[in-house]
Amino acid sequence: MMEKKRSDCPALPPGWKKEEVIRKSGLSAGKSDVYYYSPSGKKFRSKPQLSRYLGNKVDLGCFDFRTGKMLPGKMQKSKQRLRHDQLGLAKGGKPDLNTALPIRQTASIFKQPVTKVTSHPSNKVKADLQRASEQPRQLFWERRLKGLQSSDVSEGVLRTMALPKGLQSVGPDSSDDTLLSAIASALHMSSAPITGQTTMAAEKNLAIWLNTSQPLCKSFTVTDEQIREQELKVYQARRSLEDALMADGLARAAENTQELLEGQTA
Repeated sequence: MMEKKRSDCPALPPGWKKEEVIRKSGLSAGKSDVYYYSPSGKKFRSKPQLSRYLGNKVDLGCFDFRTGKMLPGKMQKSKQRLRHDQLGLAKGGKPDLNTALPIRQTASIFKQPVTKVTSHPSNKVKADLQRASEQPRQLFWERRLKGLQSSDVSEGVLRTMALPKGLQSVGPDSSDDTLLSAIASALHMSSAPITGQTTMAAEKNLAIWLNTSQPLCKSFTVTDEQIREQELKVYQARRSLEDALMADGLARAAENTQELLEGQTA
């Protein structure tokens, strides 16, 4: 389903129309497309097409294609840039088209070109031990993820995933939502395997024996059955996404066909 709104465009010559098409269904629901129609009924989908058709009749330098208005900010910046260029040329300045090497600005009598040396056999790279060592990390940084929720394009809160029973959080004020966010962050930021806190002493004094590279959860083991179940879920999700993209493509094709038929009948 599409909602179309057509109105006059005062920024363009008389007779020009602006049409805004709002999508009501599919993955792109809520988004809109903007088109322009000439007095003869020709359709334009982009600003370059519009500029090629109008030529020198209308200056579209500060024309905003989506709103259909001339933006004063763009016009003022364009005038300032043009005035600055004209002033520079009037003072005898020329465009910098020289591709030669830069000249060394020293007290030497003779000008010498700058030589750039990227590598040399005698160069030795010294290792910075302070930088090479592991950088400190903040303890219990996962608490900053508390209260964050994911939402879709319509700003609706997505349903939280249910964690397996084998995943048990440790640490102060740790909930399932925070643990899920911490595991997702660890998978995204590190290529190392996620094992949880494997040290038994971490349960007694987490502030001392905490492994900062692992999320705040007890050690767990992933079985082959759990891997197969997850693979099935991923396969089903991909099929659903493929069906949704196919439906969206068919809807776009039907819309284009309907527009062509309307143009032929007009």
